[in-house]
Amino acid sequence: MVFSEEDRIVIKVLRQEKGYGAKRLMNEFPGKQWKRSGLEKLLRKIDATGSIERKPGSGGRRTAATEINISAVNELALSQEDQPGTHRTVREIARDLSLSKTTVHRIIRNDLKLKCFKKRRAQELTESNKLKRLVCSKQLLRKYPEHAVKLIWFTDEKVFTVERPTNFQNDRIYAALGTKKKQVSSDRLLRTRSTFSKSVMVSVAVSVLGHTELLFVEPGVKVNGQYYRDVLLKQQMLPAIREMSGDVFTFQQDNAPAHRARETVQLLAAETPDFIPPSLWPPNSPDLNPVDYKIWGVLQDRVYRTRIQNVDQLKERLRNEWDNFEQQIIEKAISQWRKRLRACVKESGGHFEHIL
Repeated sequence: MVFSEEDRIVIKVLRQEKGYGAKRLMNEFPGKQWKRSGLEKLLRKIDATGSIERKPGSGGRRTAATEINISAVNELALSQEDQPGTHRTVREIARDLSLSKTTVHRIIRNDLKLKCFKKRRAQELTESNKLKRLVCSKQLLRKYPEHAVKLIWFTDEKVFTVERPTNFQNDRIYAALGTKKKQVSSDRLLRTRSTFSKSVMVSVAVSVLGHTELLFVEPGVKVNGQYYRDVLLKQQMLPAIREMSGDVFTFQQDNAPAHRARETVQLLAAETPDFIPPSLWPPNSPDLNPVDYKIWGVLQDRVYRTRIQNVDQLKERLRNEWDNFEQQIIEKAISQWRKRLRACVKESGGHFEHIL
């Protein structure tokens, strides 16, 4: 924790004259965002020496951040002009220049003043996809002004597995210094999973007016056009939507094969007051469906807070979390829909989440 000279003087006076401790100092100066551990260390120094001055020579010499190394890191850290994706990772830079990763991080942050952004996964878009996304986004903006969005029911399906989705990039363990990997037990070092983790598929519809229950697809059933129409739509989803919306609503679905089947389109044209047909919905666009870009992510985080043992427990967890799902999260996600459409238009149908 680095304190300014003014901070150190104030802390010293309050410690010596009023006996303030770390907790009291943090309460008195909440805007400073001081760390308790840093305060306690400084207070111990004041109590022991009565001084707030740093020891001569403390901080060490910078020997690795030479001009040559700074220039080399700069060249490797940034993509070459007109060649996106040619940059190196911190690990690769450290290996190529025989530097530590800490030194590379320090050069990038302190000397080059570069900011780090984390990559995100996204759908691959062809030029044809981009053109269609652009055209459809413009049409959707014209057809559904702000006041009409609250009548749209957004739908989607998702597969949840018993095995928790894992980000192995941040899945680490720590052992005592000097420990070799072969000395760590396998149950700590390895994350095992079933060859085929059991799963359930669920479907849902959400709107500003409310949301349906989670609709579970029967195990082993292939969600083809007939099942989608006869079971999910006719028996479950459309009756639930009508119960909340009456006879005035718009139905949305993506371009999955069962959704764009001719019989499905005919059914929705006959059974709904209005629906967004496959020709109007942008292809490869989970970033334009509130269920995809927000709802599923929040639900997944909550479902996998603790380990799940089997399919029955997975279903129970899904039902419980969905029953307690806050409607304001759904409303906020839907309120971003037109903003995302405008961003898609601005990017000529390409990826846009980086500019939101």
